[in-house]
Amino acid sequence: MTNSVNTTARLLITCPDKSGIVSAVSTFLYNHGANITALDQYSTAPEGGTYFMRLEFQTPHLDLSRQVFAQTFGEAVAKRYNMSWQLSYAADRKKVAILVSKYDHALLELLWRWSRGGLACDVSMVISNHPDLKEAVEGFNVPFHLIKVTKENKQEAEAEIQSLLQGNDLVVLARYMQVLSADFVQHWPNKIINIHHSFLPAFVGANPYQQAHDKGVKLIGATAHYVTADLDQGPIIEQAVERVSHGDNVETLRELGEDVERNVLARAVRWHLEDRVIVYGNKTIVFA
Repeated sequence: MTNSVNTTARLLITCPDKSGIVSAVSTFLYNHGANITALDQYSTAPEGGTYFMRLEFQTPHLDLSRQVFAQTFGEAVAKRYNMSWQLSYAADRKKVAILVSKYDHALLELLWRWSRGGLACDVSMVISNHPDLKEAVEGFNVPFHLIKVTKENKQEAEAEIQSLLQGNDLVVLARYMQVLSADFVQHWPNKIINIHHSFLPAFVGANPYQQAHDKGVKLIGATAHYVTADLDQGPIIEQAVERVSHGDNVETLRELGEDVERNVLARAVRWHLEDRVIVYGNKTIVFA
């Protein structure tokens, strides 16, 4: 962020591309006392495409309240250009809940970065279907909730999790080894981020590092994506790969893979928190 978190606002825009959009937005902000400090844009085609914008501006001298500012922008600019848009304020920290099973690397990376101010959010809780990480989580002064999940109680367990999650803005699956039901996911559109332990769409399912070793791959990777009802098919936010060789065994591949996972997930979460991601169909525009 360019300036103080306490005074930064962010505007995300998606609309049909046509001339005059940047001028209309910037003129509106200027006329109401805002100072633009960052602007990124992208269009899918030179003419007739879809236009995307992410803009940061400073708010100390706005001449309107938040509610009136948003209403006036919607009427004066957004309606004219048929915009889908989102206005947020960095001072309003998002509440984040983390779901995890037994693997700790992605979870601890998030908690460590958050504890040092690297993730601008409030981590409200960690929910797990195993007790293993309770002590580690509580060491960060974060509430830990154990909700065991079996084939017999899955529906009841998900209902309990949903109840705990009320009031959160984002759910992060930091290697939560349970498949969430379509009914669960529909309550959180583009608000659940998962880390997948392979470079999707390769090596889906169980034992990805064994699969990679058996195939003799030269690259392994990780994928952070939004969760949808279609398993591991949601919009991809971030990916990365690590070069490996024929001399690496399964355990080495796993260690390298977990290192990629923790960093890919942390970047995806940070970009979401900073309103850098626009979902467009089953793709994302990421202004990183």
